[in-house]
Amino acid sequence: MNLLLFLTLLNPVFAQDDLPGVAEECKEVARQGVPADYDEQAQADFLLNYVAMGTTFSPLHGALGDEPGHGAIGVDLLGLPPLGCERRLVLSYTKSEDTNKTPVAPRIRASFTFPEIAGLRVYSGWAYIPPVTLAGVRNVLLSGELGVGKALENGLALGARYHATMFKTIGEVATPFNPEDEAVDDLYLSSTFGLDLMASYALEKFEPYLALGWTDASTFFLIGDDDHIGNNANPYWGPTIALGSEVDLVDSVMTAAEVYWAPGTILTGRVRIAYAF
Repeated sequence: MNLLLFLTLLNPVFAQDDLPGVAEECKEVARQGVPADYDEQAQADFLLNYVAMGTTFSPLHGALGDEPGHGAIGVDLLGLPPLGCERRLVLSYTKSEDTNKTPVAPRIRASFTFPEIAGLRVYSGWAYIPPVTLAGVRNVLLSGELGVGKALENGLALGARYHATMFKTIGEVATPFNPEDEAVDDLYLSSTFGLDLMASYALEKFEPYLALGWTDASTFFLIGDDDHIGNNANPYWGPTIALGSEVDLVDSVMTAAEVYWAPGTILTGRVRIAYAF
């Protein structure tokens, strides 16, 4: 038997000369066939959780917030690592999702720390992405945090913070099977909230910190092509870890960088640049 005919009978995916619903860079992976451990629901759940956890309101500051009676306003840069084809392919590898819109998501951020009371610092923070179209999608984000911290001896500080985020995306994410079809916007909604326990250590110009938390995520995804609602059977509910440092090298400018991890969902980097007042 001809080898090509044998492979065609063995693997129907191989027989397809073209996969119109699959991005060009993923067609070779799709033609290799569906992996034995592939689970359609788990693949969809991962994609929904990935966006939700990629937009959470992680600390990007030490356990005490700002100086008492002071605040900061600036920009956060959230890393959104591009997903490989193995994560983007759905419907038994016959279609790919357009998740890699941009590797970085900027958001406006402001914070304020209230005057110290009984040795405790209470602070609050907010973040916002206005409804501006970027990379073909329109995103809106609103986040908030409320925290408390206490300075101990020798530069050590301990604290806790509550955070919450609402996020909305309108745009073509679930691409059509036929690339010639007219683009139809999808609707993605997510909310996350959680609690972090924090520790930081103040040095002359740096303040490294660690935040160990637990975060809950909820998602809603409406596919515009057929009004299908993508159900998330396993919304993320688990630990988060943020490891980073504030950096104060220039007067009135506060910067911070951290590595943020939600196990099994996202590992990424985040940066904050702010004017301190």
